[in-house]
Amino acid sequence: MKVKFLSTLMLVCIALAVAGQKTKESTGAQDRVFWAKTLYRISYPVIHNLANGTLKKNMPIETPENHDSNREKVTYLEALGRTMAGVAPWLALPDDDTEEGKMRKQLRTELLKALTNSVDPANPDYINYRVEYQPIVDAAYVAHAFLRAPKALWEPLDEVTKKRFITEFKSLRDRSGAYNNWLLFAGLTEGFLMSIGEQYDPARIQFSLNKMKEWYVGDGWYSDGAKFSMDYYNSYVIHPMLVDLLGIMVKKGRASQTDYDSALKRMIRYAEYLERVIAPDGTYPAYGRSITYRTAAFQALAQVALMEKLPQWIQPTQVRAALTKVMHNMYDGNQNFDKDGWLVLGFNGHQPMIADTYTSTGSLYMATLGFLTLGLPADNVFWTGPPAPWTSVKAWGGTALKKDYKVEY
Repeated sequence: MKVKFLSTLMLVCIALAVAGQKTKESTGAQDRVFWAKTLYRISYPVIHNLANGTLKKNMPIETPENHDSNREKVTYLEALGRTMAGVAPWLALPDDDTEEGKMRKQLRTELLKALTNSVDPANPDYINYRVEYQPIVDAAYVAHAFLRAPKALWEPLDEVTKKRFITEFKSLRDRSGAYNNWLLFAGLTEGFLMSIGEQYDPARIQFSLNKMKEWYVGDGWYSDGAKFSMDYYNSYVIHPMLVDLLGIMVKKGRASQTDYDSALKRMIRYAEYLERVIAPDGTYPAYGRSITYRTAAFQALAQVALMEKLPQWIQPTQVRAALTKVMHNMYDGNQNFDKDGWLVLGFNGHQPMIADTYTSTGSLYMATLGFLTLGLPADNVFWTGPPAPWTSVKAWGGTALKKDYKVEY
């Protein structure tokens, strides 16, 4: 009798727990509010301060103990480029009178002012492109943002500011960076110049494309240079920048549609991996270099969803549900922010011991890249459909899921 009572009680508890879980499920509209507020929270300190000429005054420069020298010369461009590359698709949406629309409009207005300040030599927040190697990297994120939202972020700039950006981008040609994913940074910046009809360096573009084709190792993965590294750089850099650079080249008649389609298929395949590594509880493996970039690990997945190119067996709503769970784990609390709202060194908390030597406060704003799918309007199925279980939820829940096999392209 006692055993029967305990069994019944346990079943009741489980039923209540399941019911509680169901009541806690958020709608797509609620998820979007959370995404928008979180992206605003992350990006606001960078954009607002740069718009007011106070970025260098107010942004802390936190570095690991064994950091590279001269981080203060490069960290501000890191903060700008990485932030704007993540917010660009969202800011490209038209204005509306919703709370989200008002946040978007404010950030877009301030970012345009920030961009003007950043290349004005008379402004206290004039940002360095001319010395050190790191600006090769972060100029590419600035260029990527312009490519992602040309009508919102590039075209509204005055002619003086546009010419200043073009001059700064061209100034990078007196340096060469690392012999790995850095080739794509130089290639993408030159690709942006090509896209606006400016003089560009075709060798830098072609060399980056040739090497990435050579460094493809199969099944959606590129080697980051001659030797393979197990990390998230395929998402931080390689797939999104390669696909978008080839997109420019195809439009200009400088690359084949076949090359673009192949690169896109590879990014879609890689995005499958990213969706699968999100555990049922919304955690994911903290492996490889640069894990302090946090949600940037999911840039490739977010971009594929933004492009509405997810494979048919991955529903947009399961990607939304998975990424929302990750973002709640990362950003619900204050563990990743200091008292003034700036990101701190770490993965999920203040963990400066895991920061790489090249990392400083500005580097961390790569985190915005995981939010690209906010560029889909609120009435898109990504946001309107009910949440769906993602792959690991199905696998660990004992329900049907697709087998996973390597691909040959």
